[in-house]
Amino acid sequence: MSEAVGGGFTVASFNVNGIRAARRRGFDGWLAQRHPDVVGLQELRCGIGDVGEFAGYTAAIDVGTIPGRNGVAILTRRAPAAVRTWLTHPPKARGLNAFAHEGRYVEVDLADRPLTVADIYLPKGGLPAELQRPGSMREKPDGGAKHARKQRFLAAFARELQRNRLAARRAGREFLLLGDLNVAHLEHDVTNWRAARKMEGFLPEEREWFGEITGPRRLVDVVRALHGDRPGPLTWWSWAGESFVKDVGWRIDHHLATPGLARRARWVEVDKEPAPDLRLSDHAPLVVEYAELEDAGTAAPTDPEPAGPSLG
Repeated sequence: MSEAVGGGFTVASFNVNGIRAARRRGFDGWLAQRHPDVVGLQELRCGIGDVGEFAGYTAAIDVGTIPGRNGVAILTRRAPAAVRTWLTHPPKARGLNAFAHEGRYVEVDLADRPLTVADIYLPKGGLPAELQRPGSMREKPDGGAKHARKQRFLAAFARELQRNRLAARRAGREFLLLGDLNVAHLEHDVTNWRAARKMEGFLPEEREWFGEITGPRRLVDVVRALHGDRPGPLTWWSWAGESFVKDVGWRIDHHLATPGLARRARWVEVDKEPAPDLRLSDHAPLVVEYAELEDAGTAAPTDPEPAGPSLG
């Protein structure tokens, strides 16, 4: 792990694939050793009473209403100035309310920095009907229903994301979206990218969507900007086979930041465990250090805002 540089703060995104299982495998030890300032967690996969406490942190949590599914949380060292979930603050974008009970989004305004942090767990989705081949799929063909559902989510969330980013800007805050987007954008983000072109998470329409929500004057893919135009860093490996040992995986976990914050990013690390039997999850924590922001309320983001699509 990198040594923290003075005047900076670290932010981690981690799909724990079940917080209770991750804790049995050593999550709390990782948290104490890494000691990030902010942590976005996805796939808690338990009821609110089973999440537990996190020593040294305040947790903003939405587990949703589907038992054992989804669930997101943001851990902060100081209690946030505000917390918003889709249950307490229903989304305004058309089509997103159908997902509001699923425990997929939480957002906080940090109390000690002019920064809004959001945490998202996107639906995994599925294949469109024309790519479904009975006998070659792990799941029963569904005629493209899961794919269509994910596409509806992506379209609606893009509108909601723009609203939330602009709301943070009006409040004088930078904006950072963490989470498992279940989308890889570039060929560098998937080891076997040629085969992945016909897999959910790397379909042309999903990659196009990622490109539409990111850009140098909207949200910057911080990890790609830091890592450069080369393969990796991967954040997910299948439990099956030797994918983990051979480093055959995907980058579907992300930090997407407004330009002012993205320029402050110093380094990125993936806390990949040294051996398969030490894995905390099928994902690994994605950690970025940012240079410190000014005190909350003292300065507003200064990047010009480009014209964008109408919100609805």
